[in-house]
Amino acid sequence: MLDTLTVSQYNAYIKQIFDAEELLHNIKIVGEVFGLSLSKTAVYFSLKDEGGMIGCVCFSLAIIGDVKEGDKVTVTGSPNYYAKGGRLSFVVSKLEKAGQGDLYAQFLMLKDKLEKQGLFDPSHKKTMPQNIATIGVITSKEGAVIHDICNVARRRDPSINIALFAVKVQGNGAEDEIAKAIKLLSDFEGIDVIVVARGGGSLEDLAAYNTEKVARATFECNKFIVSAVGHETDFTIIDFVSDLRAPTPSAAAELLTQDISGKKQVLNRLLSSFSAELSRFIDNKILRLQQYEKTFESLIDSFLANKNFELGLIENSLSKLDPKQVLKRGYAKVEQDGKVVDKAQNVVLQSDLKISFYDGELLAIPKEVKYDI
Repeated sequence: MLDTLTVSQYNAYIKQIFDAEELLHNIKIVGEVFGLSLSKTAVYFSLKDEGGMIGCVCFSLAIIGDVKEGDKVTVTGSPNYYAKGGRLSFVVSKLEKAGQGDLYAQFLMLKDKLEKQGLFDPSHKKTMPQNIATIGVITSKEGAVIHDICNVARRRDPSINIALFAVKVQGNGAEDEIAKAIKLLSDFEGIDVIVVARGGGSLEDLAAYNTEKVARATFECNKFIVSAVGHETDFTIIDFVSDLRAPTPSAAAELLTQDISGKKQVLNRLLSSFSAELSRFIDNKILRLQQYEKTFESLIDSFLANKNFELGLIENSLSKLDPKQVLKRGYAKVEQDGKVVDKAQNVVLQSDLKISFYDGELLAIPKEVKYDI
């Protein structure tokens, strides 16, 4: 019986077993490629069949060639147990294509079938609504997809509503949940458009979106429906049936929203420019008004000066006609019985005369009248 081992001792022991087993070196394994990813120094992928899978790594791009997701390949290599990390991987030294994988072949068969039945026909695709207030999103409640959609949509239009219908996006039962969600939202009045979304993955990860059940639910949907499944290079059956395919979930949020925030910035700039222009316009008008005011004041002053001069002339003329002014020069006014006596012959003797001077009056009784000959 072995004594207690440390983690490092255990991993080293397992590595020795793999390294020492000659039957495991330079062996061939056939399987379907999925989860293909590339780093600076290696290509990582998995091989799977209906019963299991194994992780593989290849340190030569030339060996991998044009292999893609879903290809069935035969790889030659040896298992390698990474003692420090406790991970087993198969190091590929040679790769040969063995035909298309089963999943990819099924994908092509279903695609061909549905295309012939008219499910991809553009004439069946609906037009995007002009005014979208609420977007129904069918995806997982966990992960980055729903957060990306909400962030992008509300950044562009803060008033937009996002209604999440949470479903499984892969594994057993995923296709049933997705198809049911599409059917329920299809007749729900509070939803304007539907987005079916999930992140990228292998052909196996996206299997639920490559099913006839989901395809027919999408085709029969009464509302405008957008597929946003996987990355830009991933294509699924739902992409061909939906009214619009978005390359990513974030792109779907952009396609379905108007950039109100950007428009507000433009509007604010226009308002600022208009305000500055209006201010300049008002300042110019005020300046003109002030100039008019000064001109008007000058004209009024000139008018009044002329009128004052004319008034002075009139006053001077009137003063000359003022009886008192005449009396000041030594003349007197003679009245008898309330009538002015302007001739000696009009004087009635022994009747009171009123003689008006500049500074007073004199009452007299005429006794004799002398006439000028």
